[in-house]
Amino acid sequence: MIVGTAGHIDHGKTMLVKALTGVDCDRLKEEKARGITLDLGYAYAEDGRLRFVDVPGHERLVHNMLAGATGIDFVLLAVAADDGPMPQTREHLAIVDLLGLKHGAVALTKVDAVAPERRAAARIEIEALLAGTALEDAPLFDVSAVTGEGVEALRAHLLAAAEAQAAHCAAGGFRLAIDRCFSLKGVGLVVTGTAFSGAVAVDDAVVVTPPGLKARVRGLHAQDRSARSGGAGERLALNLAGDFGKEDIARGMWVVAPALHVPVARFHARLRVPASSDTPIRHWMPVHAHLGASDILGRVALLEGEQLAPGEAMLAEIILDKPTGALWGDHFILRDQSATRTLGGGRVLDIFPPSRHKRTPERLEHLRLLEQDDPAPALSHALARQPAGTNLDRYALNRNLAAGESEALWRGMGLIVVEEADGRKGFSAGGWQALRERLLEAARAEHQRVPDMIGVERDRLRRLTLPTLSRAVFDRLTFELLASNELGQSGSWLHLPEHRAALAATDADLWRTLKPLLEAAPCNPPRVRDIARATGIAEEAVRGLMKRVARVGQAYPVAHDHYFAASAVADLAARVAILCARDGTARAAALRDQIGGGRKVAIHILEFFDRVGYTRRVRDEHALRGGESERQWVL
Repeated sequence: MIVGTAGHIDHGKTMLVKALTGVDCDRLKEEKARGITLDLGYAYAEDGRLRFVDVPGHERLVHNMLAGATGIDFVLLAVAADDGPMPQTREHLAIVDLLGLKHGAVALTKVDAVAPERRAAARIEIEALLAGTALEDAPLFDVSAVTGEGVEALRAHLLAAAEAQAAHCAAGGFRLAIDRCFSLKGVGLVVTGTAFSGAVAVDDAVVVTPPGLKARVRGLHAQDRSARSGGAGERLALNLAGDFGKEDIARGMWVVAPALHVPVARFHARLRVPASSDTPIRHWMPVHAHLGASDILGRVALLEGEQLAPGEAMLAEIILDKPTGALWGDHFILRDQSATRTLGGGRVLDIFPPSRHKRTPERLEHLRLLEQDDPAPALSHALARQPAGTNLDRYALNRNLAAGESEALWRGMGLIVVEEADGRKGFSAGGWQALRERLLEAARAEHQRVPDMIGVERDRLRRLTLPTLSRAVFDRLTFELLASNELGQSGSWLHLPEHRAALAATDADLWRTLKPLLEAAPCNPPRVRDIARATGIAEEAVRGLMKRVARVGQAYPVAHDHYFAASAVADLAARVAILCARDGTARAAALRDQIGGGRKVAIHILEFFDRVGYTRRVRDEHALRGGESERQWVL
């Protein structure tokens, strides 16, 4: 169990930790010279069952206190009997409340220096201070680091609390908030911090985020002892090997599993102002944001109003001046721009907030569902409002769900999952069926609009179904619909099975007039301009008709303005197949000899078959695709 101290300067926190562990947490020369704690100190006791993070109590060092307060399991609030509660006692207590730390104890220190009456008065003051806070029911111990009074009782209580503490869940990817970095001769670079989630072992690959420094865990200490692995809820020291130095690492960075390297500069959260505060949080107020061990300037964008009063909570967006590491559930503290007082705090809900429509009822409802520990309700809400699919990998990353956890969630919800380049897309069963119906309806509407078309080109049908639909999802949809015969395909065209392209009556009459001209010279029919001259019909009218005839499959544009009747194309396809069977490939000269006419026409015919996928070019020759010798042209 990690125990973090809290309390006003000179209220005996460091001496109390020394009395409990025998370790002096003041490690800096300046601390020993001045007799006050300036930075975080660390101590271990009782075979590693108790790990202490000793924090400074000076009002100007709250940023250091916050770097140690996140990630602790149990708070030990120290109040000196002679002073009673002081300003930093109150601020530290407010921070403890905002961080959601519900387990703790209060040590009434320096009891050897006061009369019994003052002890009793101090206890009353403390009880009044704790009323309505997370530590309202916390036990209070009279202790003296000088005489040892109460130290054993407090130690026994801490050990009992450690035994009763639920084991930290090691699920999710590994995350450690760096609060110290130093180099040791013969060892190399070492970073220390509290592991928030997951597990790590020697030789594991990790990333220092947000800079994205790739590293390997060369060695590891857990609870101040050499170990092969460590995990959530433990104080760890990691010996990192990588292409970087001590100057590249700073307090506030994270060591994470590679998949969790996602620096964020803004996130949505539930924000609360403590009732004891006398300052509301206003929309777009500049703040210091403390998350993990980081301290970053930023602003608050309130999502449900223009001002957040003391004692109230509201959904908000936190916009940071520089990226940091954050995930769902992380607690954070906001202090004012001058870093002199605590304004509020909260819990991260979404590290992938939208850039628009942040205050819509649907978005706010989604954030409220994200406050629940169960990930399913918020995901169901997203699935119902994102017809093009929900990015499941981003959802799992936001929650830091392990692969097994996320896949079990998808299965339990009966999701249809589509693999994409940027992650898996998820759909509810109802949402997937709605997409199928939208696609079929889009095809039906397009058939009614242009009945002379064989079908709808794939990308156009995708856009008509849903403009934001990805190609991977559309391909999965069409595959299923083709397999169930709810959709048909002719070449590259998609259509309803019952749809048959048909010419309009006027076009059909004109085609009956012109078709014999093409059939009279099937292997070298007249071009558009020749048909126009022969019939006296305007060239544009002939060209438009031939395009519409090609749409319904009764003619094919073998070359520019050169259309062949469908029967002629089928005959030519059979001739090419015979040539390939005889010679292995078809050549322009051989086809010219078969059909008569010029070599140029034969070249156009073979290039047409290459374009439509019937053949493929091999230098100056053309082979049937797939090496088939008896492939037939399908109209």
